[in-house]
Parts: sequence; C-alpha cells; structure tokens
Amino acid sequence: MAPTKADLEAARNATIEDVLGPGLDVLFCGINPSLYSAATGHHFARPGNRFWPALHLSGLVPRRLAPSEQRLLPSYGLGITNIATRATARADELDPEELRVGGERLVRLVAEVRPRVLAIAGVSAYRVAFARPAARIGPQEETIGGTALWVLPNPSGLNAHWRLEAIAAEMARLRPPEA
Repeated sequence: MAPTKADLEAARNATIEDVLGPGLDVLFCGINPSLYSAATGHHFARPGNRFWPALHLSGLVPRRLAPSEQRLLPSYGLGITNIATRATARADELDPEELRVGGERLVRLVAEVRPRVLAIAGVSAYRVAFARPAARIGPQEETIGGTALWVLPNPSGLNAHWRLEAIAAEMARLRPPEA
C-alpha cells in the first residue's frame, strides 16, 4: 500500500538503513532518501524511479526486484547507501555542507565495507560532496581507499534526459570482469 500524504510528511528528515553485506562488488549510493523511501523503508522506492528496472536491465540481477526486496541485494554482491542520510521531498533541499559531510561519511563507510566499486547515482551531488566540479558520468580517476569510483546518472524520474536504457547501460559497465 502506498504511503499517505501524512505518512510522507512524517517521513521528513527520517533515515533508512543501508543495505550492506560482505564482499560487495558494487555499493550503489543515492543522493538521499525521498520521503517515499523513508516512509516505506526501501531505497529508490518512489514510483517512477528507474533504479530497480535499470538494475535488472543491466544484468546485475537476474530479475526485476521490487524495492521491498532490497535485502536480496547482498546475495548478488550489491548494496545501497546514500550520500546524505535524511529524507527530503527533493534533493535540492540539501545544502552543500550536508553533501560534503555525507561524502566524508561515505569515505568512512567504504573503508569499512570495502566494495569493489562505489557507484554514486547523481553527478551534481557527487560534484559537491567530493569537491569535483568538473566530474562527469562514468568511471572517475580517483579511488576511495582503493575502491573504484563510478558516477551514474540519477535514476529519479525527474532526470528525464537520461532514458532507462541508457541508465541500465551505465550500470552494466559495473559488472565484475568474468573470471
């Protein structure tokens, strides 16, 4: 059942748990939880968000998962976190300092979890959080403690100039090399 308007308002500034596990190939990182995600407790949960369909189309998971199935991700070598932890109606409600502090938290988390790749979904937030104003979508030259860093398009439905197939193609580039 979809959250009510009251549920969404009650979710403002709430946080949701990271989805983590040992030996992650890819740790996906959103900008911050939407009110819808915070109300449901599931990452990328807002209808119209293209994360879950793109994840399936990329070949990183064998079928389309629902946001409520996020706990299955570590069994596929995947996890999810966010740069900023508090839920907002729109990402532009976050101030630059929140993104910078979130970037510092992310560095600590990556050092602890040690994924093969950190994939940040949102180039504008990445630019602010890591002081990389010229960053572009794709692999980054820098690493975080030896973890490869990749910037993906934001899968939000508000990011209309990136089509689902193009987001999935960027995600597909994250697949581990065949042994």
